[in-house]
This record gives sequence, C-alpha cells and structure tokens, in this order.
Amino acid sequence: MLHRIIHLTAALALAPLASAQDWEREDVTFEKIDQRARDLAAQPYAAPDKEALPAWMKNLSYDQYRDIRFVPERALWAAENLPFRAMLFHPGYLFREPVGVNEFTETHVQRIRLTDAFFSYGGLVGQRGDLPPDAGYAGVRLHYPLNRSDYFDELAVFQGASYWRALGKNQRYGISARGVAVDTGVDGTQEEFPRFREFWLRKPVAEDKAAMLFAVLDGPSYTGAYGFIVQPGEQTVMTVRAVLYARQAVKRLGLAPMSSMFWFGENSRRRFDDFRPEVHDSDGLSIRMGSGERIWRPISNDTGRLEFSVFPMDKCGGFGLLQRDRRFAAYEDQEAAYEKRPSLWIEPTSDWGSGKVVLTEIPTHNEVADNIVAMWEPSHTPQPGERIEFTYKQHWTTAEDPADAGGRVVATRTGVHDWQPEQRTVAIEFAGGRLDKWEGDPPEAVVTAQGEEGTKIKIQGTTVQSLPEGRWRVAFQIAPAAEGGKLADVGPQELRCSLKKGEDFLTETWAYRIIP
Repeated sequence: MLHRIIHLTAALALAPLASAQDWEREDVTFEKIDQRARDLAAQPYAAPDKEALPAWMKNLSYDQYRDIRFVPERALWAAENLPFRAMLFHPGYLFREPVGVNEFTETHVQRIRLTDAFFSYGGLVGQRGDLPPDAGYAGVRLHYPLNRSDYFDELAVFQGASYWRALGKNQRYGISARGVAVDTGVDGTQEEFPRFREFWLRKPVAEDKAAMLFAVLDGPSYTGAYGFIVQPGEQTVMTVRAVLYARQAVKRLGLAPMSSMFWFGENSRRRFDDFRPEVHDSDGLSIRMGSGERIWRPISNDTGRLEFSVFPMDKCGGFGLLQRDRRFAAYEDQEAAYEKRPSLWIEPTSDWGSGKVVLTEIPTHNEVADNIVAMWEPSHTPQPGERIEFTYKQHWTTAEDPADAGGRVVATRTGVHDWQPEQRTVAIEFAGGRLDKWEGDPPEAVVTAQGEEGTKIKIQGTTVQSLPEGRWRVAFQIAPAAEGGKLADVGPQELRCSLKKGEDFLTETWAYRIIP
C-alpha cells in the first residue's frame, strides 16, 4: 500500500507558527482518504462558494496577487532542517476555491490554518483586511535542494483544479499534469474541471529521499482519492495511486492527462512573426504500444481547427508528451529556456485494460495558453456508482527516449517547390539505437498511407541518406494518385514511416497527419 512505501516518522513536533493549530491523534492512510472520496460520491455535488472570500482578496489583480509571497523561513519543516519543505499559496485573485491543507505524522494530524504570518505583502497589495481562518489556501508546493545543496528549489506545485507540475534537476516549468480529464474535447459538452479540495502532507524525517502527500478530488461527475510519492533527482519520478468514483455518466474520461503548449516548430507550415525558430513546451507524442511498437507523433499547429488523433490498443505500455529538441539554437530564447522544459512520460504500473491514447491539438496564435492535451481513455467509462483504481509513474525528464524506442525521430520537415506545385516533399530524420554505429548498406524505409483516404495519393521517390552526427534521412514525395489531380483536393493524409533491416525494425514509427 502507498502509505507503507515510505517509512513514516513517529516524531511529533509543531510546524513553524503552528501555535494556532492542534495536533490530533489519527493515522492518515490512503484507505482513509479513499473512504472520504467514497462518502463524497454518495452525496450530491456541492460547488464551492467562489464569493465567500473577502472583497479585498477577490479583487486582487494579477500583479497584486504576485506581490503576495510565502516567507521561505516560515516553510513547513524549515526550522527542523528536514530534507523537504512545503509552502502554501495565498487565496484570492482567480484562486477563490478553498483548498484544505493538513500535515500528518505516523500517529497525528493537524490542520494548517490560514495566517498572514506565513506571507509577505508587497506594496502593490495596498489596503487589506483580515484573513478568514477557515478560508483554506489556493494550493501547495514542495521544495527540495535539486540543483545545489544550500538552496531549496521548487520541486512540485499543486494549484488550480487538479493540476500539478514538477521539475527534475536543471529543468524549467512547462508541461502540466492533472488528476483526471472529464469530457475534454467532446463536441457540444462543457468540459468539467474537478478539483483537489484537500491535501494531507506527510512530515518528512531526516533520512527521507522522497516526499509523500494525499489528496481528495471532487467534481460534479467524479470524486477520487490520490496518493503521491515524489522522488527528486536528475529526473523526478512521481508514483501515483488513484481511485475514482463515478457520480454521473460522462461521455469521455481521460486518465493520467497532461497539457502542454505548441505554437510552431521546424515542421510547421503556418509561420508567425517571431524572432525564434521554434516555440513549444513539447514537440511530439510518444507511445509505447502493448504490442511493443513505438510511435512518434510530431505535434503541429497548421490546420487552424481542433484536431484529434486516436491510438487504440489492448494494453498501454506508456505514453507522454516529449520535448526532444534540447538545443538552445532551436529556440534562441534565453529567458523562456524551452530547451530545459521537461518531458512527461507516463508508465502504467497496474493493468489499465484496453483503451486508447488521445491527442488533442487546439489551434493557437501565441504561446500564452496550453493547447495540447494527451490522455488515456479507457474502453469502459465508469457508470454512476462504479469504482476504478489505477496506478502509474510519472517521469519528469529531459531524456530523449523514455519509451526505449532505440532509433527515434529527431526531425520532421515538409515543403512544396514552385516548379512542382502538385508534389509535396517530406523529410524525416532518425537517429539513435543501432543507427548510431550503422555499417554497410543503408536501412530500408517503409512508408505507407493509412485508410481509404490514402488511396488518393501516391508515394514516390523514396530515398534513404546518411547525414552527419549519425542521422539518417528518409525523403519522399506525395502526389495525387489521379492523373492531373490537385494536391488541394486530396485532403488530410495519415502517413507512417520507419526504418528496417530485413524483418527487423530499427526505429519507432513516425505517424503524421499531413495537409498536402
């Protein structure tokens, strides 16, 4: 069980400024959080009162809210010099839904009440009133000396609905995870955003190498219990155990969902007036099928409309949105440091059954908001009263190949020449695995068009070329199958490409939807 994975401390000490808090004798376990979620599911959903905060907190501007900072010296566990610390987010501005925060040891638990002694209020905040002690917080964040021993970096942040983000060593925040996705991208249906309404943070002991916390999720259609073990390092690994209870039927349930941003990249045909070559937190979807096949789906932002890509399978070996291009020259943005944004790889650790990985691409004209969603949609959507449990690991990593694909796609490019307007050239570059030390004749390229729409084009002129730095390029042209046809009349095409030697596939499968 999750609560037994890490040794729980038997020590009993008050957190800084905890004189207003009271320790109570209680052992906090995942099973007890599960029971809370089950009890909630048996009750009608009660939406939080977003107007309950005092006016001065509700009316904070963006800049005013940012001018309220948690005092690092007041962090939970800082006074005792424990290996992890916790800080809390002030309620107000957009964050009006109260989040309860508790601290626990092996034998006791206490509520962390809202107090202004935790915060410094900058000059922008101006006139402020009292804090309602039962207002809760807007979220929590964990700290750990990731990059150097004398400074506690942010390790993970839980704030807003059921969202969280985490970092490994020398990484910058980018992609986000969330507990569950409900009716995401369903036409004519409003998406739901269940929220973590309460957290329980385990007080660490001196020898701990990982942090642990629990959370209760609540929403109109689902309640849930979540347990997290956060192990920091070069890549930070989060072990997640989750239980969901269905209150009412939904059209789409997404498990282990993640959200990222893609504006434009090397494969983009839509160009924007920007000084940078590429702007994205993630450049593709990686999938490890239960069959063993690896798939790489480059992300694009070309069509100007909502796009869905679906990858059904009997068993999920893993999936994630990755940032593969780690060169500064790919982005030329020292402030944003897109080359340091983590990839997020999901590794199921229980039997998820059959289902599909769903990629949603939302058109965008800037880098402000996340517009890419990936998630697992199980074949069976729980009906009211049903319970499901699943576990997985999250790898917040800068590794190029968390799917263990071996040979992998490292670039996708396309173009049309003026003198051949009805022929589009596609160039895909592979590297890694056995390709790194390849000798002899070039590998064989397998290029196919999928489905009935694939009969509208012909694939021609396929070549395989060796490039510097151990890369191999597959280049080919697509043209209308009909004599005298127009590319504009062909419509979107689903293409696949991989490299093989005899019957042995050397690379993952490049999977791409292209608009000829």
